[in-house]
Amino acid sequence: MKSTRAIGRIPVRDVEPRVECGRRPAKAVTGETVRISATVFREGHDAIGANVVLKNPDGGRGPWTPMRELAPGSDRWGADVTLEAMGRWTYTVEAWSDPITTWRHHAEIKIPAGIDPGLVLEEGGQLYERAAARAPRGPERTLLRDAAKKLLDDSAPVAERHAAALTPEVEAVLARYPLRELVTASEPLPLLVERERALYGAWYEFFPRSEGTAERPHGTFRTAARRLPAIAAMGFDVVYLPPIHPIGTTFRKGRNNALNAASGDVGVPWAIGSPEGGHDAVHPDLGTLEDFAWFVERAAELGLEIALDLALQCSPDHPWVQKHPEWFHHRPDGTIAYAEN
Repeated sequence: MKSTRAIGRIPVRDVEPRVECGRRPAKAVTGETVRISATVFREGHDAIGANVVLKNPDGGRGPWTPMRELAPGSDRWGADVTLEAMGRWTYTVEAWSDPITTWRHHAEIKIPAGIDPGLVLEEGGQLYERAAARAPRGPERTLLRDAAKKLLDDSAPVAERHAAALTPEVEAVLARYPLRELVTASEPLPLLVERERALYGAWYEFFPRSEGTAERPHGTFRTAARRLPAIAAMGFDVVYLPPIHPIGTTFRKGRNNALNAASGDVGVPWAIGSPEGGHDAVHPDLGTLEDFAWFVERAAELGLEIALDLALQCSPDHPWVQKHPEWFHHRPDGTIAYAEN
């Protein structure tokens, strides 16, 4: 059915969840239940309905989920959806006029009072015929058509005709395939579904250079890997490493944050960059990129993941300072402003 975006006869407003008016995705993890809600209303007293339409990461239309009014008279509608697949989903809220629910309300009042019962039942029969035409071929369509025929059967008692439209079986079909009119749809909003570990996890900060030996005090990825089983045994999920890049020598700090480094002081990992390389290199005292890849694989064998500190500051010795000086803020004397603290 063709729908109107955002503002139609039945407005859809204040759709949640959304982040920065939909410019960024709301987030969930696989298996998490998300409440999608919106303000839906119309003029007059006719019944309305609302539903959520999901599109999965492949762009396919996901399940059609009916919404309910969260509190009587609040105009706030909501539905809980559970998403099992990771990726970028979108969701849309649709609101619509519900003529069959409106008819049922009128029929419950007029038929017992004897107010034009034949005309009321004929109106209902026509509505059920329209609902049947939109239902999928098969038992559902047949059930709705049979109800429509009964409503339009002038030879049957009024109560019997009315009851045929209210059976649980008919109710179930209409819940799945309601007759919708004046459909208004919200703009699609993004919803990023990630793995469960994106929701929570225990992180262990780990300096590989602290895991050396008596013969070589400065640790390497190979020697640091000996500590991984103990970290895993403590229940941690992620091993967080400070920068693993070459460390600058200009203004290098010494032990205990001393401003002057002594011979052999290794410096601060966050002072990134030296003739050995910058953010795309590994400190040679830690090993090679192949050693780091092995370290990551060893952690994975123990159920651990490796997180790297993405530190944007650069030492004055960083190769990019010479290759791309336009990337940096320069002080009046022409030197770059580095992270002194």
